[in-house]
Amino acid sequence: MDYGFTTAAYVVAAVLFILSLGGLSGQESAKRAVWYGIFGMALAVLATLYGPGAGLWWLSALLIVAGGAIGVVVAQRVQMTEMPQLVAAMHSLVGLAAVFIGFNTQFELIRLSDLITLAGNPTAAASLSIERLAALGELAEGLTGFAAKIAAKTPVEITILRVETFLGVFIGAVTFTGSVIAFGKLAGKVDTKATKLPGGHALNAGAAALSLVLLFVYVSTGSTIALIVMTLAALFIGYHLIMGIGGADMPVVVSMLNSYSGWAAAAIGFSLSNDLLIVVGALVGSSGAILSYIMCKAMNRSFISVILGGFGNTTGPQMEVTGEQIAIDAEGVAAALNDADSVIIIPGYGMAVAQAQQSVSELTRKLRAKGKNVRFAIHPVAGRLPGHMNVLLAEAKVPYDIVLEMDEINEDFPETDVAIVIGSNDIVNPAAQEDPNSPIAGMPVLECWKAKQVFVSKRGQGTGYSGIENPLFYKENTRMFYGDAKKSLDALLPMID
Repeated sequence: MDYGFTTAAYVVAAVLFILSLGGLSGQESAKRAVWYGIFGMALAVLATLYGPGAGLWWLSALLIVAGGAIGVVVAQRVQMTEMPQLVAAMHSLVGLAAVFIGFNTQFELIRLSDLITLAGNPTAAASLSIERLAALGELAEGLTGFAAKIAAKTPVEITILRVETFLGVFIGAVTFTGSVIAFGKLAGKVDTKATKLPGGHALNAGAAALSLVLLFVYVSTGSTIALIVMTLAALFIGYHLIMGIGGADMPVVVSMLNSYSGWAAAAIGFSLSNDLLIVVGALVGSSGAILSYIMCKAMNRSFISVILGGFGNTTGPQMEVTGEQIAIDAEGVAAALNDADSVIIIPGYGMAVAQAQQSVSELTRKLRAKGKNVRFAIHPVAGRLPGHMNVLLAEAKVPYDIVLEMDEINEDFPETDVAIVIGSNDIVNPAAQEDPNSPIAGMPVLECWKAKQVFVSKRGQGTGYSGIENPLFYKENTRMFYGDAKKSLDALLPMID
């Protein structure tokens, strides 16, 4: 097969992936960016199937058709509100693929061990029997693709390959079990509280230290046992690490796992000598790391504090919340909205759970039709996934230009007549600014309490995902609009005239 075609196709696919990643930074360009990614991946798959070492066409075609069919079914069944757990599940598959590819490399190294020895030390042939040399000659003549590249490597190159394989398997295994646990927490199938085994971080540190020792053992001996034990240790690290992180930190965890999956792919790309896989893995790994940093900054947290679990640290007793939560009905909210000139809507995970985005969109349309200034305030960690709220609002056809980030709109609350909080808690908690002993002290929040009136759409009087009480609900200008978000908004809509 033609190396030139495959290389050229990989270059074009890499450019398309870069354009796709860049386009996803803006809502207007996101749809076009997705198509760039689709075409880039299709080209990459075709080039790989056409490239050197390709074979088993019937099996490749069968797997592509089966994978595509599963993808179609999943895309049709998964609701937009379930996207966070779907993303976590996809990360687990990337990690698992890295583990499988790494072990395939190890099996090939074992199968070709004599050929590798001869490539690095031709005089070693004297120690082999005539029959063995003949068998190796036949084997060498039949090698293609990846196997041929391994057989031609020098001892130094084999050492480098083992390091790449080890790192790819390690990162992939951590990503796999970590993503499975993240999926479980996001889907409500696993307890969202931070949970650690006795020994806590010492167990993670011990498993990591064991893996480091096994790296030297594997590089020097090529032991399959060392690779298997390391894999088990890495699987445990992924499980225990994410189990020890609270549900409030899940947005950061998802972006972190995204980064892990990218580095796993890059490591395997080096093992396979696949330039495109290296480029794509580096893009995913670096973008995930940058996003994790942005998310941590939005919560005034360090990346290490997230990894160590728990939501913030307290230095003393928290400020006592006094007063009472005052409820309001749909008629009261409608009257305030009809009189208001400016409205800011703050969506949160409660909107996603209630699938109220369409009702929110209709409320927005009716208010804007009356000439009111309606905008949305989006906190970087709203929901369970970076950009979660933006995706839901885009699905509901909310105009992009009225959906603003926290830094763009926070100063406008004092001049706002009505702020509507829909299913948000921690991201609108004034304790972040008012209570230095609060677990979220210093976290940037949406200062909605500075608006003239605040209505909070909430199911009940419970705390948010982090379990922290919110003084906003007790302020004089706040009224609690209790009930399911969608039902509450649907009852409100006919009263907007």
